[in-house]
Amino acid sequence: MQACDIVLRQSQACSFRTNDMPMSTYKRLTIDDIARMAGVSRTTASMVLNGRAEQFRISAATQERVLTTARDNNFQPSHSARALRSGCSNTLGLIIPELTNFAHASLAQAMEPICHQAGYQLLVVSSNDDIAQETAGIEHLIARQVDGLMVVPCSPDPETYLKWSKRLPFCLVDRRIDNASLPYVVTDAEGAVTTMMLDALSSGGVDEAYYFGGQPHLSPSIDRLRGFRAALARVGLQELPGWVRARDYRRQSGYELMQECYRDLGRYPRVLFTGSITLLEGALAYISEHDHFAIAPQRIMTFDDHYLLDCLPVRIDAIQQDSQTLATASLERLIGMINKQSPTSVTVPARLH
Repeated sequence: MQACDIVLRQSQACSFRTNDMPMSTYKRLTIDDIARMAGVSRTTASMVLNGRAEQFRISAATQERVLTTARDNNFQPSHSARALRSGCSNTLGLIIPELTNFAHASLAQAMEPICHQAGYQLLVVSSNDDIAQETAGIEHLIARQVDGLMVVPCSPDPETYLKWSKRLPFCLVDRRIDNASLPYVVTDAEGAVTTMMLDALSSGGVDEAYYFGGQPHLSPSIDRLRGFRAALARVGLQELPGWVRARDYRRQSGYELMQECYRDLGRYPRVLFTGSITLLEGALAYISEHDHFAIAPQRIMTFDDHYLLDCLPVRIDAIQQDSQTLATASLERLIGMINKQSPTSVTVPARLH
């Protein structure tokens, strides 16, 4: 039997089954259905449902009949069609690298009620820190007629985002792109890391400090490493090869960096700073798996906080980003651009915990 015959027979079999048993009983109501059930024209139904009944002198009885029919059938007018007519969708887009990243999830969570209070709906898309997925996400949100877009960028290339900023109000969040005319809202990472590291290095007897970081080209990576090195310089501690190790911000990278560090030293580093909570998770997973925390670095610090850090058997000092202020500042700038105001950038102080 030829392959095409097999496909044909399978297709015929599927067709036979779907004729006997419909694949779906769902039916998407349209405005034509509402008009038919209410006994009015499509135009009349459209005017009523889009709030223009008074403008076209449609009687109160007809309005009530259309609205009751729509309400009884749980009908909502097409949001996209309404946005096309009005030029405003009252929706904003947010693209973050990972939904499971505590810092970015906290940012999205802080934004949602602020958007609601301002009369906007927030649509969130994950890029997985991949430029192709990020581009697809931006295109999807623009197709949804969002009024403005906030992006945690995964590329340092300004041209990647400048083209979008010419189409709609556009703001970078959590990460900036230097030498680009793109407004941003970021945390003062450098200053916070320097302050925390100075506290650790000034305690006496510290002769080494290790740093686990993410993608070196991202602005948070640059700022956090700069803060780390500034602290070393302030106390006169010369950085040695291998003290700074970087990959990306994934949990697995933290595990592998700790594994490499232990293999190279034959022990854990005395002082460790991880550039993100996800890297810390991986590093702690390695320590737990091999020593159950009976042996660990003398001092562990990380960027980004999590309430579970207080429940661990080792002390961990954390830099806490102010998600509420980051969210508020980002939305103020984006909504300001929607209202034709000139965009500005801002750096938000962090807190030490």
